[in-house]
Amino acid sequence: MAVPPARRGRRGRRAALAAAALAVVLPMLSGTVPADAAPGDSGRMDKLNKQIAQLDKEYGGDLAQLKDAQWAAKQAIKKADSLRGQLEASRTLAARLAANQYMSGGQDPGITIVAAGDPSELLNTMSLASHVAQNQSARVQQITKLVADQEKARQLALAKITDLQKNLTDLKSRKAQVKKLIKKYKPESPSVGMGSVTPRMMHVKQVIDSEFGPFPTIGCYRGGADAQDHATGTACDFMESSGGVSPTAARNANGDQVANYAIAHASELGIKYIIWQQRIYDMRSPGWRGMSDRGGITANHFDHVHISVF
Repeated sequence: MAVPPARRGRRGRRAALAAAALAVVLPMLSGTVPADAAPGDSGRMDKLNKQIAQLDKEYGGDLAQLKDAQWAAKQAIKKADSLRGQLEASRTLAARLAANQYMSGGQDPGITIVAAGDPSELLNTMSLASHVAQNQSARVQQITKLVADQEKARQLALAKITDLQKNLTDLKSRKAQVKKLIKKYKPESPSVGMGSVTPRMMHVKQVIDSEFGPFPTIGCYRGGADAQDHATGTACDFMESSGGVSPTAARNANGDQVANYAIAHASELGIKYIIWQQRIYDMRSPGWRGMSDRGGITANHFDHVHISVF
């Protein structure tokens, strides 16, 4: 049975559409997407975690400086792994769509309905091919961005792991000094009648409050997964504001004085470390050091001075 001229014309236009679309799309799917970035070094991180756990026992507990670096490294690895998963999923989808498009004669699945009609009544061949090309270009751009983001996240993760290793090495080199501090300040038990803090922490609280109080509040004992020294009664937070807002200039100055006083009198008071304004000063590894951004005024210690004792 002879094919009507009109139908032959539509088939010809579809064939032209397929050829034009593939001519534009295929170069995009070949050679323009960078190679995969290598996965995060979780094995190296696991080894560091074991060393930190051991050092935490030997060095009097709550190595906040190390744990901050550890947290930052874990977050960076988590982000890199998440982006790698998105990248793999996007590439799989792009490959599947490309295969389907090839098998369907070059038509993008998203415009099959449009192509099924008479192209002359909807879009001409080149505009339809341009639509296909734009869709594929967007997919390629998405994948390319994911590759760049994943590589950036991986490099950040490696940098954080390197920082963690440096902090660990530094603390290990101070083992003799740290053991002297631990021997000097023997561990104490929290006292229920003293708000569940140790006698040493209670003394520090009273001294700081006497010298620089009154404070909006002073928070000491608390439980929870992130309580750290607070859970053992060996830490207090001296608030310079309340409600999660930034302190005034005067209260910031007071916080500076509290932190400086705690450092200057750390030896006589048995202070282990101070955290203030996203920085930590650990007597086991002296000197102010920056901490990771935890995403808030209180979490980053901009509204309170944290003091931990041995």
